[in-house]
Amino acid sequence: MQRPLALAALLVGALTLSGLALGQTLRYFSWETNIADETAALIAEFEALNPGVTVDFEALPPDQYWPRMSAMAAANNLPDVFYMSSGFITEWHQNGLLANLQPYVDQLDLDDYFTGALSVARFPDPDVGNLHAVPINWVGPVLYYNATAFDEAGLAYPSAEWSWDEFLEAAKALTIDKTGNGRIDQYGYWVYGRYAQVEPWIYMNGGRLLNEARTRVEPNDAAIETLAFLSDLVNLHGVAPRPQEMEGIRQQDVFPLGIAAMWVDGSWNISNNRSIIGDQFTWDIALIPTGPSTTDRIGYTWPDMLAVGANSQHQDLAWAFVEFMTGPSRGASSFLGGTVPFYRPTAESEAWLERDQQPASKHVILELGQLPSRTSFTPNWSEWRGYAAAEGGGMNGELDQVFNGRKALDAAIASFVAYGNQVLSRSYPQP
Repeated sequence: MQRPLALAALLVGALTLSGLALGQTLRYFSWETNIADETAALIAEFEALNPGVTVDFEALPPDQYWPRMSAMAAANNLPDVFYMSSGFITEWHQNGLLANLQPYVDQLDLDDYFTGALSVARFPDPDVGNLHAVPINWVGPVLYYNATAFDEAGLAYPSAEWSWDEFLEAAKALTIDKTGNGRIDQYGYWVYGRYAQVEPWIYMNGGRLLNEARTRVEPNDAAIETLAFLSDLVNLHGVAPRPQEMEGIRQQDVFPLGIAAMWVDGSWNISNNRSIIGDQFTWDIALIPTGPSTTDRIGYTWPDMLAVGANSQHQDLAWAFVEFMTGPSRGASSFLGGTVPFYRPTAESEAWLERDQQPASKHVILELGQLPSRTSFTPNWSEWRGYAAAEGGGMNGELDQVFNGRKALDAAIASFVAYGNQVLSRSYPQP
């Protein structure tokens, strides 16, 4: 049952209800325009539970949200509560814009939440630092596989115990010239340089792209081993197409169109898969295989979060609203496809698991959420990572050059490390 504001305030030693809430107004900004009506209904419920409280709500699409928020931050006029991105939180924390929510979170029963998703919002240490935002939901990469193709090849489905060698053998068996014309009709796998396709393999091999402080691009041996493995899938074993061969096809459509039998990407792609695949073939998901350099699984998950402005005059009230919006009050209908509620009972409900739809193993995503989690988010993350770049100018593009056979891996690594550290030096000047 949702705790009324009065009890939430008592738990953190705050004011009484009358002193805390009566006549107070919270400003709340979101980028989820698609569920604005549902959000308004939740706000009305919160206001009814806490008479005298008013929540002024505004939802803007992302392309308008961030310019507006940046302008408000510059004017020292941030909302009390607002959506925060995993990709921007480091910079916003660094600029002193986010309240420390750790004293409030200490009062929660964290067994009811996916705590792995919290690491993105902890500073300075992702394991033990103070928390500066609370997830609403989270997503993470999984291994999608075409179960029909596996059945036709007589292969066992991917399992949590799969090794890289077993993955490779399956990818070879699934790479097929069905018509005998010398051209591959179905590849075993699909990969290109995008973060969601590369970094989860690195973490599942005990690798990292950044130094421990996340101030420099500094891939360790396990990360380099992982990049070599992915490169070999294309350039040595031929079980994945070159990215240039898929020009004109959206990367998220390669798997659902049946061009590749396996693919790693974010859990959010479940909705797109359902839309394109329909009943053409059976598909499912599994965890990404653990690499040879580790025995411990490290997840790669990132949340959408709620933050409280550092200068909010109503921080106790703001926290009560954050707790309400991230807890049991929000039903499974708010979380589409593979977007996972932060509140575990909602994620474990039949309404979220959707057992009457593909994938049959949607619960695998929840297993990912119970693993320790790491990310590579930094200030200017999208720039050094080269998000959405076709070639050059960041890690994404450099790896695509490798996958397209135009550049050696060691040269590409040297290039994206140098470029990445040039980008990061603007936020973390080197001695």
